[in-house]
Amino acid sequence: MRPSGNGAEQLSVLILAGGQSRRMGQDKALLPWQGDTLLGRTCRLALTCCPTVLVVTPWPQRYRSQLPQAVCFITESHPPGTPPPGPLMGFLRGLPQVSTEWVLLLACDLPRLSEALLQQWASQLDQVSPQMLAWVPRTEQGWEPLCGFYRRGCLQSLQQFAAGGGRSFQRWLDQEAVQPLTLPHAAVLWNCNTPQDWATIGGQDFC
Repeated sequence: MRPSGNGAEQLSVLILAGGQSRRMGQDKALLPWQGDTLLGRTCRLALTCCPTVLVVTPWPQRYRSQLPQAVCFITESHPPGTPPPGPLMGFLRGLPQVSTEWVLLLACDLPRLSEALLQQWASQLDQVSPQMLAWVPRTEQGWEPLCGFYRRGCLQSLQQFAAGGGRSFQRWLDQEAVQPLTLPHAAVLWNCNTPQDWATIGGQDFC
């Protein structure tokens, strides 16, 4: 589907697919969901909002055959035997490759996120105050950074935070000008971390 709405021209999407999925027991990004994989579905949703979709991952070869050709990869360094760099560092790896004013950052495992909701949010970007560096959902548990919109201009702040040893998205967002994004309901950002989580939404059996 062709991206629609005024937000498409000012928006790119970064999707993070660099987690170890240890609690799940296998790669969450490749779990089958509604005739696709979780990562594949997220990429196809993103492409309905804008033409530029980038996946940040240490394993581009693992995912290439599963994704639309329009999706590009940014390779994240993850030497064997070292812990994964984490989502904030994944965002920092991808952000310099973005040329649009806004970037939508997504986790790869958001099975309840809908095309209509993403397109609605993208169409409302021009309503975000110019003083705000980000537009991110906030719940009782804190910020939900892996389904949020960020101005590309936040790069310098992000680099300084990381250079000082910062790795917490929550701490970084707490020190920035962030406009809360209102969710229709909290369940829209539900993600799966364990086989038990997966079973609650009728995920297919897997080994």
